[in-house]
Amino acid sequence: MAGTARETHVVLGAGPAGSTLAGELARRGHAVRLVARSAPVAGTPEGVVFHPGDVGSAEGARAAIAGAAVVYHCVNVAYHLQVEAMPGIQDAVLAAAEAEGARLVVLDTVYPYGPTGGEVMTEDTPWRATGAKGRMRAALDEKYLAAHREGRVRVALGRSADFVGPGVLNSTLGGAVFPGALTGTEVIGLGDIDLPHSYTDIRAVAAGLATLGEHPEGDGRVWHLPTAPARTTREVFRLIEERVGRPLDISVKTEPRPFGPFDQVFMDAYAELFYQHTEAQVMDSTAFQDAFGVKPFALEDTLDATLDWYRAFLASRG
Repeated sequence: MAGTARETHVVLGAGPAGSTLAGELARRGHAVRLVARSAPVAGTPEGVVFHPGDVGSAEGARAAIAGAAVVYHCVNVAYHLQVEAMPGIQDAVLAAAEAEGARLVVLDTVYPYGPTGGEVMTEDTPWRATGAKGRMRAALDEKYLAAHREGRVRVALGRSADFVGPGVLNSTLGGAVFPGALTGTEVIGLGDIDLPHSYTDIRAVAAGLATLGEHPEGDGRVWHLPTAPARTTREVFRLIEERVGRPLDISVKTEPRPFGPFDQVFMDAYAELFYQHTEAQVMDSTAFQDAFGVKPFALEDTLDATLDWYRAFLASRG
């Protein structure tokens, strides 16, 4: 890139996905602006410029992405507010990207598929969500893809399974598992832990979204971000036991009740998605891997990195 002006890549949202993505883009040599209402808890990644901003309004979104060539939408809100808030954020971000002439890469979920009866989810799986959040996410995705078809904004959607990895706290394989594994206290499992369940390493989420940002030929469709082959949650727990050198004190919650970092408000909002723990959740990312040559992290590598991060995190909290 010597002697040429670098295009600006703007990441919206400074949670684990947005922060990890911003760092990944900077390592790839891009000029990166990270936009959120507050800076990342772990600090702004090296080589990234933090810009405080709120993309919930048209004016805020325009200010956030001014000068961007590629925008990555990783903004999320509290679970119980998503149905109300996410469509307005989408409108603001889409309008700003269109006005700026920027490409848009959206971090997405598997919620639009709804209950699948345990069938493997590919990009061709029908969208059959019945709950409010799944229907909302499906409506957002339809609007994103329509904007692309209409030539308003070039859009690519990257879907992830449940997050796991360094910096991930609010996941079913996060703050309710690793601290207990390391300290010998309670570890929570949800539903039937003998069902296969896909987990996507947050670093693979970042690598996948960055790759979509660098490859316009991926625009106009949904992609499944690189995800390791599904294991049962019990198998995941056994792998953690091997690494910490002790049996886990596993408590299985068969109903959506508060636990760990998830309070009653969250679990009331999550209840409609609890089917994800009573049927197999297997996401296949072969299409992305074949198209772009980006492989998922092996689950063993993910667990090693995650445990290392949690050891440091717990030590920092005394």
